[in-house]
Amino acid sequence: MKVKKIIVDSSIIAEHLITTNSESLLRKLSKEYFCYTTVFNAIELFAVSKSLKETQAVEDAMNAMKILGVNAKSAKNIGTIVSSIKNDFSALIAGVCIESKLPIITLNPKRFSGINKLKVQSIKDLAEQ
Repeated sequence: MKVKKIIVDSSIIAEHLITTNSESLLRKLSKEYFCYTTVFNAIELFAVSKSLKETQAVEDAMNAMKILGVNAKSAKNIGTIVSSIKNDFSALIAGVCIESKLPIITLNPKRFSGINKLKVQSIKDLAEQ
């Protein structure tokens, strides 16, 4: 049986961190997919952490996933995206996703609109599969 792999966006991880009364989307996804995230998603989440408790929660979430970083191939993808349409973390995240040939799952698909070769899926897309 081949394990399905996805990259989860910061929005999915943030939703997980604030979910208390129900099962988070990340937990649901983890039951069906091997979940990755990127170093840039981790940076985004650590950057908005306001306390040691929040920082620890982000760290715990990061420890539960494989974090993809930058290599020469993803740097090339990132450079192409940054020079053409994006100049923020979206471009960095997309470059890693493209190089890894994995889709990104997000609550905000518009964040990645217009990035060629990137497979973007929303939670709704996954539910329909």
